[in-house]
Amino acid sequence: MKPIQKHNTGSKTISILREQFAKAFARPAVPGWYCAAILLLGVTSCATHPTSHWKLIWQDEFGGRQVDPAKWEFEVNAEGGGNNELQYYVTNNARVQDGCLFIEARKEEYTGPEGTRQFTSSRIRTKNRGDWKYGRFEIRAKLPAGQGYWPAIWMLPTDNVYGGWPHSGEIDIMEIVGHKPGELHGTLHYANREKNHAYQGTNTTLAAGTFAEAFHVFRVDWEPNVIRWYVDNRLYETQTNWTSGTNAFPAPFDQRFHLILNLAVGGNWPGNPNPKTVFPQAMVVDYVRVYGKK
Repeated sequence: MKPIQKHNTGSKTISILREQFAKAFARPAVPGWYCAAILLLGVTSCATHPTSHWKLIWQDEFGGRQVDPAKWEFEVNAEGGGNNELQYYVTNNARVQDGCLFIEARKEEYTGPEGTRQFTSSRIRTKNRGDWKYGRFEIRAKLPAGQGYWPAIWMLPTDNVYGGWPHSGEIDIMEIVGHKPGELHGTLHYANREKNHAYQGTNTTLAAGTFAEAFHVFRVDWEPNVIRWYVDNRLYETQTNWTSGTNAFPAPFDQRFHLILNLAVGGNWPGNPNPKTVFPQAMVVDYVRVYGKK
């Protein structure tokens, strides 16, 4: 992250059926029969993306009753992420329910070994449970909205071969700030030739609506010498030029990284919540899938 989430009829029932159908029949590839079936449910388009060179090597579909400790580790702290964030990260704010992961931010006082905070949330990572050098990382999620929210799906180095942050790099797959809930950011962080923090990235905006209104698929394809960002299978960013101090390119993005999912509250970038910010809210994750080259 940059320093600096029945009993109805009609359209709602149809929408729920679409969600259940899509998840039940999800595949790494998108064959023609799947598109035809989706069209029968009333969806007018079905974007495809080639998977012929990729194979599924790790996934969490959140079909259990709790966060899987074999795949995820909780980070418990009140360090503020180096960004003056306001939350205390605890284990109580992440749960698995209805086939999804919920990471919830709450306005509540909490006291732990690192002091007292007025907000709680959760942050989980795959470190030493899922670590990859290159791959396709695909996450389907729905995000919160409101001043002060800062959901993120990102990656940090597992081994810090080139030194501490930012020298060993950071890959931000998805970040939004809650007061701009329709704007998505994808970013790389690293050290420049002078060994100071540098970053580059871009943003894209939904044509209509916000990331809080529906699930969207966030994806990064990380290959030697190139990293690409997608939303809903639409390419919006490509990077081929970065540094790691005086280390040879493609350092630092030539080592193992792990995934992090978190929902921060406040901080230098999003600013602090205001009286109109609604609590609690959650980042809701339908699935996390990692692919490797065949």
